[in-house]
Amino acid sequence: MKTINLKSKFFLRLLCASALLSVVNVCAADERAAAIPAFKPRWTLDGQGVRWQVRDAHLDQLEMSGRQVSAVIEYGSDAQGALQLRRTVVWPMLRTVPDDTHASLLRQFDVSVSPQLRIDGKVVPAERLQTVRFDGQLALQSGLPEGLSLTRLLSPSPDEPVLIERWTLRNNSNKSISYQASALAHSETTPAQAGVFGSYVISAMSPARQGQLKPGESTLIDVQYRAQLQNEMVYLDVQEQLDKRRAQLQDWSSKLVLETPDAEINRMFQFAKIRATESIFATRGGLLHGPGGTRYYAAIWANDQAEYANPFFPYIGDAAGIESAINSFRLFGNYMNDAYQPIPSSIVAEGRSFWNGAGDRGDCAMIAYGASHFALAQGDAQVEQQLRPLIDWCLEFTRRKRDATGIIASDSDELENRFPAGKANLSTNVLAYAGLLGAARLSDDASTRQSLMQEAEAQRTAITRYFSASLGGFETYRYYEGNTKLRAWIALPLVFGMEERRKGTVDALLSPALWSANGLLSEAGSTTYWDRSTLYAFRGLMKVGELERVFPYFQYYSRLRLTGEHVPYAIEAWPEGNQRHLSAESALYARVVTEGLFGIEPLGLRSFNIAPRLPAAWPKMALKNVRAFGANGANRNGAENAQSGIDIATQRHGKQQQVRVFLHGKIVLNQTWDGVKPIMVKLPQ
Repeated sequence: MKTINLKSKFFLRLLCASALLSVVNVCAADERAAAIPAFKPRWTLDGQGVRWQVRDAHLDQLEMSGRQVSAVIEYGSDAQGALQLRRTVVWPMLRTVPDDTHASLLRQFDVSVSPQLRIDGKVVPAERLQTVRFDGQLALQSGLPEGLSLTRLLSPSPDEPVLIERWTLRNNSNKSISYQASALAHSETTPAQAGVFGSYVISAMSPARQGQLKPGESTLIDVQYRAQLQNEMVYLDVQEQLDKRRAQLQDWSSKLVLETPDAEINRMFQFAKIRATESIFATRGGLLHGPGGTRYYAAIWANDQAEYANPFFPYIGDAAGIESAINSFRLFGNYMNDAYQPIPSSIVAEGRSFWNGAGDRGDCAMIAYGASHFALAQGDAQVEQQLRPLIDWCLEFTRRKRDATGIIASDSDELENRFPAGKANLSTNVLAYAGLLGAARLSDDASTRQSLMQEAEAQRTAITRYFSASLGGFETYRYYEGNTKLRAWIALPLVFGMEERRKGTVDALLSPALWSANGLLSEAGSTTYWDRSTLYAFRGLMKVGELERVFPYFQYYSRLRLTGEHVPYAIEAWPEGNQRHLSAESALYARVVTEGLFGIEPLGLRSFNIAPRLPAAWPKMALKNVRAFGANGANRNGAENAQSGIDIATQRHGKQQQVRVFLHGKIVLNQTWDGVKPIMVKLPQ
């Protein structure tokens, strides 16, 4: 993904704070293991959300999305306690010129673009921020003079190109007051030549309001930040849209439910589902998942969508997510060609154009792996048949890039030359191996399946032979020929069960050379971190049975991202991009739980392995209403069934675990497990 370097004083302070955290040494199996920093949470859990009780100056930002709008809200309190608020609103389908990756219409509205409020005829001074709460909608509660309070609830419209800000003005005093809120009628019409579809009208709107408030009474003032085509009419019922957003959040909360004794991990998982699933836009090319971050909308990438997010959607069974995944694979499939020229890394502008500025990043390996995992997890034979030509084409592309030693060449990797990747890198080769495994498991022809499995084993052997190396004192992998520094992506072989270099790789990943206060460094000796590699590493270490070693790091990371200084989601990177809350990283967090902690591994359309390893401190855990492997009721009978789904539950049973699997409430597996070899589950047809 092509990005820009955006630094702010806030995030520089955040990095310094992380570096100065006090350190506690958590028991580790290797004496060279990195200590886990301690930190003081800024936020606490509150109901279904998180809360910050404001006591000092602090600034943060988060993103929320609907079908036609996304908004990054920067909020906080200054040194005097005054509310700081800036709304950056993005309209992905209102395209600007040139119609490229970053051509979404965007405007910023600071706190001054608000109705002016008067109490008993006097202009209200700056609001003093008291409490911030987030549960998928952002509530900023401020104190006002005369015993009043003002709560701003910010929420994207699920359907319309509007950011909603609903004010609740409450009289907490013991006397009646009068209030006046001026009309807000900020409007701008963009030049026709600057827009792909002509002129756009951007507005901030709120009707004038006035009245009396008795003690204990409150009133509502609604503000809309919106944009539309010049000749388009947009009507919005604010209450209806807020209710619809709330219902949307409840729907995501009710599916793929994690139940563990750790409330923070449960909540982080719940939020990951929101961010991963909300960032889907109704483009002219169909529903498309997009990373976000004010830069990446109405476009797809072979890594963010095909590899990271799409394989997650079957597990939560979100209809829009599944449709967006199929649309993305369809768009990539449009670029298949007889000459086997590379598929573009990214398809942009609602499907009308593409970006391939980093050459072949191993994109076909990403797509083959992501599409095969998605098809297996979706458990739908029609989807498998639809995706099979793309999977086969991508695998053939990788074959044609394979040299005599069995290694696949690519121009770069998903970091697009930010760090060197040589002529052949570990990431592309491991993902190609995973794509072969997935394709084999999809095949119902025994001969084809055997051939693909043999090819996968040959690929695995070549990877071990070519990339095995001693780096930094660890017997692990080099990332490319000539590589002399440890890289975070050495975790990838573990993710797919390649244990040939397990010990040295695990030790390296959890060593001070790579582990930092914000997760894995991209390269030893650098200060750069990308959450995607950290999340892959968590998944990989759990996959190969290293749960007890990695769990304290995963627990720390979850608390840091949920209740620390920048909340409440996984982030893209630092220093690049100001730690944006890109959507696919949240999908990767969720997959740490589904594929790492519970060890779900697709084997067929109705079969999968599980390895639900309990942390030593937990007596039990469960993952409920999993919608994958054809268990989504809407797939079979056309109507949503709230009880549809797979439940996986395990609890301590002496030195072993009791594992139970239910389908639609009926038990399909009940056995004791030694915690070593994964358990195969076959669902009835």
